[in-house]
Amino acid sequence: MGYLILSNIKTYSYHGCMDEEEKIGAEFRTDIKVKTNLTPAAETDNLEYGLDYTRLNEIVMAQMKQRAKLMETVALRIINCVLNEFDIAEAVEVKVTKLNPPVGGNIEAVSVVMKKSR
Repeated sequence: MGYLILSNIKTYSYHGCMDEEEKIGAEFRTDIKVKTNLTPAAETDNLEYGLDYTRLNEIVMAQMKQRAKLMETVALRIINCVLNEFDIAEAVEVKVTKLNPPVGGNIEAVSVVMKKSR
């Protein structure tokens, strides 16, 4: 058993409840952690038995392009896409972070973390 982790995937996206967030957008960072059995890929040195991290990145990028009011919605869409596409994914954890959120204070970032298992 093991994890494939993609860290700090950077996007400029338009998620948020406020009208200005839809128009102006913000910088986001996404981390994804997928639990799977890494042994078959490791023993065979064959991607066919592993998780394609290029495809995982594509999933994150595609979901970050689709506007949502809540980061929770985006995180769950990413999780569901990964579980639907990769049978060998046993659990997926996603962290979506909005940098410099418009909350009327000096806050560097706000994040949500969601996890789902089979």
